[in-house]
Amino acid sequence: MKVAKRTFDAVIVGAGGAGMRAAVSLAESGLKTAVISKVFPTRSHTVAAQGGVSASLGNSEPDDWRWHMYDTVKGSDWLGDQDAIEFMCKQAPQVVVELEHFGMPFDRTDDGKIYQRPFGGHISNYGEGKPVRRACAAADRTGHAMLHALYQRNVRANTQFFVEWLALDLLRAADGRVLGVIAMEMETGELTVLQAKATLFATGGAGRIFYSSTNAFINTGDGLGMAARAGIPLEDMEFWQFHPTGVAGAGVLITEGVRGEGGILRNSAGERFMERYAPNAKDLASRDVVSRAMVTEINEGRGCGVAKDHVLLDITHLDPKTIMTRLPGIREISIQFAGVDPIKEPIPVVPTCHYQMGGIPTNYHGQVVVHGETVPGFYAAGECACASVHGANRLGTNSLLDLLVFGKSSGESMIEHIRQEPGALAEIPQSEIDRTLARLDRLDNQKQGADAHETRLAMQRTMQNHCGVFRFKDMLAQGVTKILDIEKQVQQIEIRDKSKVWNTARSEALELENLIEVAKATMISANARTESRGAHVRDDAPDTPLHPDGRNDTEWLKHTLWYRDGNRLDYKEVTLKPLTVDTIPLKKRAY
Repeated sequence: MKVAKRTFDAVIVGAGGAGMRAAVSLAESGLKTAVISKVFPTRSHTVAAQGGVSASLGNSEPDDWRWHMYDTVKGSDWLGDQDAIEFMCKQAPQVVVELEHFGMPFDRTDDGKIYQRPFGGHISNYGEGKPVRRACAAADRTGHAMLHALYQRNVRANTQFFVEWLALDLLRAADGRVLGVIAMEMETGELTVLQAKATLFATGGAGRIFYSSTNAFINTGDGLGMAARAGIPLEDMEFWQFHPTGVAGAGVLITEGVRGEGGILRNSAGERFMERYAPNAKDLASRDVVSRAMVTEINEGRGCGVAKDHVLLDITHLDPKTIMTRLPGIREISIQFAGVDPIKEPIPVVPTCHYQMGGIPTNYHGQVVVHGETVPGFYAAGECACASVHGANRLGTNSLLDLLVFGKSSGESMIEHIRQEPGALAEIPQSEIDRTLARLDRLDNQKQGADAHETRLAMQRTMQNHCGVFRFKDMLAQGVTKILDIEKQVQQIEIRDKSKVWNTARSEALELENLIEVAKATMISANARTESRGAHVRDDAPDTPLHPDGRNDTEWLKHTLWYRDGNRLDYKEVTLKPLTVDTIPLKKRAY
């Protein structure tokens, strides 16, 4: 197959919040910037974020970036790197105001400031006070507004978009430098090498490894799969956040902002059960805490509905005007997907996979780091990256902040790198391109192979059953065996449509090759971590006097690194030293 070639200063894979924020910096500095996206940029998954973006602006009540930092470290169950967390929380007010200046239509307080609402795990005075208003919101469509503002800014800066292109593989030189990517134009099936001095992965998450997920169908972990095949390890992949409130039976997201505005979770007896699990924060406890409380209520027979398989999110006590102005999209989702008007009756909800805390290992400059060394020319930001600011559990609204802060910092790092590399682009080894051609060739010539749809379903059900909200020793061990068996099927996928033009079967098979890498990394990493921490809760994790919740700081205060080669695991230390302030010391995590 003939492969065309195009050259740029910078190539960005992914047109969500992180990719587009980095592109703004690059394009506005006069560099030739290409952004590859499987969908039109404003259809990227950032559009689904609802509740807000966190920043300690203090527009409604006193707030401090140090309080935000404390909440984030505590939320991460002390697995987050404190240097990166300080950097993110300190930068937050600046990047949010910058976004406002780009044209982001935030809601306003009566005196014209950006409107802020409370969100789970965000507490005043180092976790000692009451929930604080920190989530800067545009009704319940914050991600949608953000994506449009960033896209318009990129159009103004003449960023070049390659829309409906699927990146297939990362290209590396013999010395390990990253040289760009090889991608397929979905409309024609033609391949093109996009070469650059700096390459950024901003490909989002991989929530589609699970059967029930709030993630879009495009969230297939493409950046993670490409990185793994290129020899880059994946960090902390055992940690997946299950959002407490997905619509029962549909998985569609109901923002935490509903509870921020005063929503209450109730069981079949109408009891506000969160008072038992988190007496102080109640319904605004951290997401992993609320999800486990809900599953416990259901497992103990206090679930709602005929099958007793969900709980209820009640906002019927709120003023209908508040619902219509602050949560209009949620009312629409509830009517369409749950068949209930939340003004009149509660919404049936159940925890559903929402966010990956792990990803491609980076520092807070967005540089990809392996064995303590940066990979020249390679950057990652957003959900596909692991800086690690979210550790074992992410706080709500810190995801949109992550996009802005690390999208911007990776863009600035790329500008610096490109300006230090004035020479000609290096030659791409033919073996790198041949690797991709061989994958496509196998797909086209496979006979009597596995069905992509059935294989994907088997993977999703295995992940859901063996690696969900609660994890069990025997189930995890069985899950590893099952996922490795499914991987063998993925290697034998057969596509019956051999055409080139808009061949969705080929695209889905290639996406499945990325998903299975993420599924393996997740299951194997989870099976190995024999403690409970944040979103990873095991039935067999031994209790300690300080941590009756099964956390083990003596043995497990470390990041997991999974390598595709031999499914090998390695570990690295958590950075407990912040940049300028004192370390936030280890303590029991309670709300």
